[in-house]
Amino acid sequence: MKALRFHAPGDVRLEDVPEPICGDDEIVIAVRNCSACGTDLKTFRNGHPAITPVTTMGHEIAGQIVEVGRNVAGWRVGERVQSIAAVPCGDCHECRKGWPSICQNQKLMGFWYDGGFAEYMTVPAAVLAADGLNRIPDGVGFAEASAAEPLACALNGQEQLGIQEGDVVVVYGAGPIACMHTRIARGVYGAGQVVMINHRPGRLALAAGLVQPDATVDSSTTDPVDEVMKLTRGRGADFVITATPAGANQEEALTMAARNGRICFFGGLPKASPTITCDSNLIHYRQLHIHGANASAPAQHRRAMEYIASGQLPVADLITDHIPLADALGVFDVVGGGRAIKVTVEP
Repeated sequence: MKALRFHAPGDVRLEDVPEPICGDDEIVIAVRNCSACGTDLKTFRNGHPAITPVTTMGHEIAGQIVEVGRNVAGWRVGERVQSIAAVPCGDCHECRKGWPSICQNQKLMGFWYDGGFAEYMTVPAAVLAADGLNRIPDGVGFAEASAAEPLACALNGQEQLGIQEGDVVVVYGAGPIACMHTRIARGVYGAGQVVMINHRPGRLALAAGLVQPDATVDSSTTDPVDEVMKLTRGRGADFVITATPAGANQEEALTMAARNGRICFFGGLPKASPTITCDSNLIHYRQLHIHGANASAPAQHRRAMEYIASGQLPVADLITDHIPLADALGVFDVVGGGRAIKVTVEP
């Protein structure tokens, strides 16, 4: 079969490899869609601390069961399924506390385990043990189901914040995650005003045309802090979500947050520049709350699938580019080019 394999930073190859053999405690699926994200692009360029060369990439996975291990109960050949990406161990302190998204022994599909940029893929026993394989509801396509993984991550970020009806929410970014955050803030929590900020005006216009924020700010020509203060009559934003890998955005988030504001540092910063300058008096005197957000829990995948199936949080329109597996090496150019929103690979 064909698989897109990571060998080293900048060295990813579409190769012929043997089809997976189903172990007694595993499931094998035919991958129908595996979507791509900024983490895939960063891994292609710079590697990743969790990746184990040589590994098949791809962690936003949906497919159809073709073989079930003899010790696996409750699943049958032909069922349409979606897999978690971050696999918790279930035994560490964090897992026992109910925080599987930050499991200290977490292993990742497409990094530790072979992922979904392939014709077939093994669903490891650890995924099944974590209740991390989900049936795709009728009416939900494979491409939509593959987007449940990033949607679950966005849900994880917002579930920590406590957004309420009428609140002002600022979202930095204009990619798929920023679009999902915009829809969650409004469609789940009833935010009163959502402002989207990005420094690429073309991408900002594309994203805004899809998810319809109440206001947009082109930060390449306009000071975003000044603009948010104008939009809120000097009060600032109740919530700021930085779905970008830019330290400057995190610094601006602190400055534009209202009193008792909550800030989600959703996008990780580059390894070479992971620090920001923080005016801690802003945090002290405004009583600000800063939250990190990492990965997602299996239960959040199930909620994401329910939101997609009900139409409360649509994702199909965010998938702007469909790339055949035969052309999968080009996915990194598409993701990095800023001309697309969500990109999916189709074996």
